[in-house]
Amino acid sequence: MQNQEIVKIIDNLRGRRSYEEKRASKLGFASLYDYFEDKISKKQKAIEDEQKEIEAAKTEDQPKAAKKNCGCC
Repeated sequence: MQNQEIVKIIDNLRGRRSYEEKRASKLGFASLYDYFEDKISKKQKAIEDEQKEIEAAKTEDQPKAAKKNCGCC
């Protein structure tokens, strides 16, 4: 089963299609579909990693703020 988003991207390439085909073959992909599937999965992973970093930064900041606002020190 093919992802409709990827099929739509490939259909809308127009003049860049030959460029993307060359790029896909250079990187070792068997088809444009595989290339774009990998490209999208990498984007999603990068977004998830960025969100995890933001959440980690928030959790690190919260205890420090709580210590400053305790009022007993």
